[in-house]
Amino acid sequence: GTLCRTKPTDLVFILDSSRSVRPHEFEKIKVFVSRVIEALDVGPNATRVGVVNYASSVRSELSLQSPQSKAALLQAVRRIQPLSTGTMTGLAIQFAISRAFSAAEGGRGSAPNFKKVAIVVTDGRPQDGVQDASARARAAGIEIFAIGVGRVDMGTLRQMASEPLDEHVDYVESYSVIEKLTQKFQEAFCVVSDLCATGDHDCEQVCVSTPGAYRCACRDGFSLNSDGKTCTACNGGLGSALDLVFLIDGSKSVRPENFELVKKFINQIVDSLEVSDKQAQVGLVQYSSSVRQEFPLGQFKNKKDIKAAVKKMSYMEKGTMTGQALKYLVDSSFSAINGARPGVPKVGIVFTDGRSQDYISDAAKKAKDSGFRMFAVGVGNAVEDELREIASEPVAEHYFYTADFRTISKIGKKLQMKICVEEDPCECKSIVKFQTKVEDLINSLQQ
Repeated sequence: GTLCRTKPTDLVFILDSSRSVRPHEFEKIKVFVSRVIEALDVGPNATRVGVVNYASSVRSELSLQSPQSKAALLQAVRRIQPLSTGTMTGLAIQFAISRAFSAAEGGRGSAPNFKKVAIVVTDGRPQDGVQDASARARAAGIEIFAIGVGRVDMGTLRQMASEPLDEHVDYVESYSVIEKLTQKFQEAFCVVSDLCATGDHDCEQVCVSTPGAYRCACRDGFSLNSDGKTCTACNGGLGSALDLVFLIDGSKSVRPENFELVKKFINQIVDSLEVSDKQAQVGLVQYSSSVRQEFPLGQFKNKKDIKAAVKKMSYMEKGTMTGQALKYLVDSSFSAINGARPGVPKVGIVFTDGRSQDYISDAAKKAKDSGFRMFAVGVGNAVEDELREIASEPVAEHYFYTADFRTISKIGKKLQMKICVEEDPCECKSIVKFQTKVEDLINSLQQ
């Protein structure tokens, strides 16, 4: 319900990784691709995504028949490496026609309700012709968007793109600002801007429209269930007791500016909680090559003091010993001596941006066997298999991945609905409050 509803589309990115595209610039392209994917309603029966990588040769990195979960797509994009040779753009477009959009590769072009879209990103003058191949692509029903960077040949972009050209040709001065096109493509795939008005939603009670998307809400006296659609009558509870511990990766790969974004995100979640001796308690642990408890459960009795302590937290900046950190969580963080309350639900939220340098399986299993509800949030170079190993069952509802630290607040919208104690969702006031704030929080963090 929070995603843009799109007409089912076969979307193929055609990415120039010729030698003129330096490695750090190619990373910017991958972030752009990831952010477009994050805004799409992806799936086998919704939008399918493929990626073609080209230079002097062409390589299929991701086919339309590849696993089409968002996490799988983002992990595949992260693994793409530049080819660093010439620039055969025409060859890449022809490859898209004959291979990438073919039925054998998962294309659904023969079905009347499916759009075919190609987004070409290039920074140079091709060493072959693009006009004929592009004309064949458009004749085959492929809508082409052409993005040029830096010293690109604008005539080539116009030869490739579909009509009207002003909607299908874009230029940015450098790869460092290519992300500013993200919103354009997020909006381009939206079929309607007011899904509530058209009735194209599945909210049980109240639909709240946002540009190209919507969220569900409930009437007074009801609380939104964890499915984000249905509502449950409230029983007048005063707020659930909850022991929540954040386990934060402070390794050197995170970088100081991203560590500040993680701290902001923690405080946004804290803002949404009812903190007191009888309701939510929050603890915070940072880890790198060692583990450091920043503050235990119950040390701070109100949100103001918790947020101040989070802001003061210093960055450890060493290795990534996630297994050691998980063991600390199990053995110490949720112990009575560190403020944990008997009989109160225990929730752990683990943030990491890379592969652990130690073994995590035993500690991850022990955490779940102990009855702790474990959420795993991965950013950047995080390893999906490790996130899944940390996450509680059902795994798909307990692990999250994003390519870019600047978008981690979007995960909060999903996370906050799942932290609530399931026995009586009305008692988790933080969830109801967070629903009304989350759009502002996302915009604030991104700014």
